[in-house]
Amino acid sequence: MGSRIGDRAVVLGGSMAGLLAARVLSESFAEVIVVDRDELTGVTGYRRGVPHGRHAHALLASGQQIIESYFPGLTDGLIEAGVQPGDFNADIQWYLNGQRLKPSNSNLLCVPAIRPVLEYHVRRRVQAIPNVTFLERTDILGLQTTPDAGRVTGARVQRQAEDSAVEVLEADLVMDCTGRGSRTPVWLEELGYDRPEEERMKIGLAYTTRHYQLPADPLGTDLAIIPIATPSHPRGGVFYRLPGGGGRMELSLTGILGDHAPTDPDGFEAFAKSLPVPDIYNFIRAGEPLDDPVKFSFPQSVRRHYERLTRFPDGFLVLGDAVCSFNPVYAQGMTVASFESRTLRRHLQRGAVPPARRYFKDVAKDIKAAWELSAGADLGYAGVDGRRTPKVRMANAYVGRLHNAAVHDSYLTNAFIRAAGLLDPPPAIMRPGALVRVLRYGWRQPPATVTQLPENQAPAIGDGSTDRLAS
Repeated sequence: MGSRIGDRAVVLGGSMAGLLAARVLSESFAEVIVVDRDELTGVTGYRRGVPHGRHAHALLASGQQIIESYFPGLTDGLIEAGVQPGDFNADIQWYLNGQRLKPSNSNLLCVPAIRPVLEYHVRRRVQAIPNVTFLERTDILGLQTTPDAGRVTGARVQRQAEDSAVEVLEADLVMDCTGRGSRTPVWLEELGYDRPEEERMKIGLAYTTRHYQLPADPLGTDLAIIPIATPSHPRGGVFYRLPGGGGRMELSLTGILGDHAPTDPDGFEAFAKSLPVPDIYNFIRAGEPLDDPVKFSFPQSVRRHYERLTRFPDGFLVLGDAVCSFNPVYAQGMTVASFESRTLRRHLQRGAVPPARRYFKDVAKDIKAAWELSAGADLGYAGVDGRRTPKVRMANAYVGRLHNAAVHDSYLTNAFIRAAGLLDPPPAIMRPGALVRVLRYGWRQPPATVTQLPENQAPAIGDGSTDRLAS
């Protein structure tokens, strides 16, 4: 534990961002209290406070490295729980525009735990920290401040048990980690501060997920089949095994701008059939459904620019999706939260509660590359509203060429995965070594095409409307 800078920190929200914040705060405060409206202890399944937890999740390699450094042995614990690790390139079948990107060893570890399993193992390790306690099944009502609202001095909460009264948790620092539904903008306004400026990217995204029992594990040594949605092939999916194997698989289908996979079984399978990778439909058709399809809607990405505020109360900070909620198909949320927790740790190591403006300026740097990647990619869809600067147009044109070239060149597949995984800055894909390869291969048109289908209309097997490229 580092030098103590305060008696108590309160973390609002016990999801991944809150858990990472609690881990970092435990080094600098005598006591850390994590408050959440859900029951948390011992919970290994889905919970109300994480509605997107029922759908495909991914922890990028950079996030995995940070979280493993916080909790040495976490990956081994996940493997003991039945999670099969592998290489982010060599062991995943990545498809773009119906074509498989050429695989090779990236030396980046992928640990494909479903969200409840990952969260449970991280939470169990946070709960084992002696100075961290959890206040579960407790509603968060608001902030407690000094009379002039210049400093936050605690949080007002109320337990869900009958006849519970409002409590004030006094604190030297309160962290809002409540996710994309954060009420911080409202609280600031009530206290006489400005709301942060917001960028919104309306994408009309939805995940629809169903689980299957297959006669045998169809993936062999691979971890997943992932056809990534693109403007020319806007339907995507993630097909991977559940921890423990045994032929139990999860399929999450994604659709943008209102073109969503239905929740009725026939409609769900028809949507799966329309993917540019026929293997997925063929696999689930041979399996037994374990549940009905479940849908999660994500209407828009939101970035709140707290770094632009000139006034902000002392003793209060925000972290995770409460600052920036990304399009989940790019799997950036948990990883960016880990970056922000590292920034928080660096500030705390200076020996004082971080000044809000300095902290938020550094958090904005953690967010910048991820937001530019996801927002820029979303602007590649003609139906997404937003300003398409020359930089965005040029980047999307170049990335399209890179995707074509990566079908033939595994060096470019690795470059793409490293940039998308936030290990390398986005301009890295334009370094001379990559640029030469894109110029060599990127002009080639994919050898197979996929007919664009009307909503929810799927081709018949063998009608020639989908072709598979051999890897």
